[in-house]
Amino acid sequence: MCGTCGCADPANEVSMTNPETGVKTLLKNGVDHGHGHKHDHDHDDHHHEGDDVPHMHGPGGEIISLEAAVLGKNDKIAAQNRGWFQGRGVIALNIVSSPGAGKTTLLESTIRQMKDEVEITVVEGDQMTANDAERIQQAGARALQINTGAGCHLEADMIAAAARSLDPQPGSIMMIENVGNLVCPAMFDLGEKMKIAVISTTEGEDKPIKYPHMFRAVEWVVINKMDLAPHVDFDEETCRKNILQVNPGAKILCLSARTGEGMDEWCAALGALQA
Repeated sequence: MCGTCGCADPANEVSMTNPETGVKTLLKNGVDHGHGHKHDHDHDDHHHEGDDVPHMHGPGGEIISLEAAVLGKNDKIAAQNRGWFQGRGVIALNIVSSPGAGKTTLLESTIRQMKDEVEITVVEGDQMTANDAERIQQAGARALQINTGAGCHLEADMIAAAARSLDPQPGSIMMIENVGNLVCPAMFDLGEKMKIAVISTTEGEDKPIKYPHMFRAVEWVVINKMDLAPHVDFDEETCRKNILQVNPGAKILCLSARTGEGMDEWCAALGALQA
């Protein structure tokens, strides 16, 4: 998990940028995931007052302990986020995919089609740049960019800060575009109403069975880039079978965010969440 990826780098910084004002806020400086301390001390002394989870040394022991601490703290903040969203009647949706599946294009098309019906705000997660948040702003929605540096996913405390800054209106939808990754985001609850996976026809039909943990964690799966399906020999029936093999209850929507094919059904499904 994150004990072995870039998230554990003590030099990693996480920041939030408002593309409208250009204001950048540092969210984490030297990310330790709330572990309470950094491991720059003598390993013979491991008593830490206030530690919630004991350290277990030996092969894999400390990693397991750290994972429990990371997820435990994240889940507490996620529960607070969920209460915050529910108390304000805000529908928060966690959009996940591999890089290049078309999440941002889908959000742009959604905003343009639904802007007269409902307010949509967007939290954009990427390792670097504010490119996607700027695209969302140009499409007509307020957005914040969270740059995770070496991090491979968004976490609940980042969403708490973004939600306070965006202050979405009651009855609105807050889209969270997670960092492009079909592994770690499956484990991190952000306080969302649900996770929605986006896959594209150009990725092939087997993503759901290659990444089953993610596809079990979602409620909806969007198959994007249907306009390209004939050109890449995409087998929709096989893809649907693979999705349902992993997650029999998943709602599947096929569309092309670029051409508009299937967008009416997608937007109608989003609108029904407000009922």
